[in-house]
Amino acid sequence: MIGRLRAMWRRRSQVGMVEAYFRWTLYALPWLPVVGGVMPVMGLTGGSPLPVVLAVGASGLNVLQGVLAFPLLNRALNRYLKLGATPRGLLLVSGVLTLAAEIALVTLIAVNGIGHGESLATVPTAAGATLTPFFMAHSLVVSKRRFLAALAAAAMGLILLLGVLTGSWLGGLVAAILLVFAGMWSFLIARPTGWLLGVVRKLDAARSTEARLAVAEERLRFGRDLHDVMGRNLAVIALKSELAVQLARRERPEAVEQMVEVQRIAQESQREVREVVRGYRKADLQAELAGARSILRAAGVDCRIEGEDETQLPPEVESALGWVVREGTTNVLRHAAEVRHCAVRTLIDPHRSVLVMTMENDGVTHRMVTTGTGSLPGSGLRGLGERLQPLGGTLTSGPVLQGSYRLTVELPIPTRAAATG
Repeated sequence: MIGRLRAMWRRRSQVGMVEAYFRWTLYALPWLPVVGGVMPVMGLTGGSPLPVVLAVGASGLNVLQGVLAFPLLNRALNRYLKLGATPRGLLLVSGVLTLAAEIALVTLIAVNGIGHGESLATVPTAAGATLTPFFMAHSLVVSKRRFLAALAAAAMGLILLLGVLTGSWLGGLVAAILLVFAGMWSFLIARPTGWLLGVVRKLDAARSTEARLAVAEERLRFGRDLHDVMGRNLAVIALKSELAVQLARRERPEAVEQMVEVQRIAQESQREVREVVRGYRKADLQAELAGARSILRAAGVDCRIEGEDETQLPPEVESALGWVVREGTTNVLRHAAEVRHCAVRTLIDPHRSVLVMTMENDGVTHRMVTTGTGSLPGSGLRGLGERLQPLGGTLTSGPVLQGSYRLTVELPIPTRAAATG
């Protein structure tokens, strides 16, 4: 059972963990007044039948209130976060239970006397504790001004009601102070919880937006480069083709010359497009590492880069490693809501003449299959394995520590580069 709960907890994102913690803490709070505030009145009955019935009734009503607090506070929080409607029915039931419990406690005071035994402190404390579940939910579904205005109006009404009915204005004032204290205590617990969850949700949405914008910016860069290369050439091709059509209709021999020129420009454009794509795929390793750090930090991920900075690597090795960094960064961005730290380490083993690059990140909340070269999940990692194979390299990936994921590349390098490293 415990293992299943731990597995369910680990499957949550970090934002989900924070939200679950604060939600369940709020759900549990109404039980503290039940246990610490209401239950002690059971010892004030003195064995008499009527006080026993009143104390048991008040305690039972507060237990029901605690059970009702789970769905009530859940829906009230959703209403505060604008994720659902106001739970009017549950709020009405909670108000009725609260009123019935308060009547039972006030009657108990009237039967036993306010100065009887320990009731001077215990019963008023229970009366205040009984109010908190309803006040917590009510403070989440209305604005601050409406809640505070309603609390002030209720306090004034209570003073007038008790003063007129009992003639004890001092007692009415004490009851009003108790009411205001319970309301403010509930307000200061429930409202900040809802506000904090709202802030966490907004930060998570902003981080996801930043990650998407970083990817979109890279796509725009590639589109801009392609447009700069092809825009002029396509315009020239269109003009010369139109000119060739007009010359051909007049049966002029210059039409052939124009089409030959169109063919030449088209071949040149094809070559330039290949160069753009090759430059995109054959990026400089240091530029890719700097870009990865910038993009990941924009997504809220702490990225550290360690390793061989001054080592001169063959161009094909640098190209392959640059592609590894790019694909690894893309995979990290897919889990940006959970990932907090990422490290890229490059190490040269001079004894084996092998360069080892590892890209490790935390925040893995779902099970991933550890595989070797040639059976990597996903087209991106599979493509990397195929790209490294002609160079004699290997690629492995999978979870390592609890919640961590590692991508490891090993590439043979010339002995001279290994000695330099």
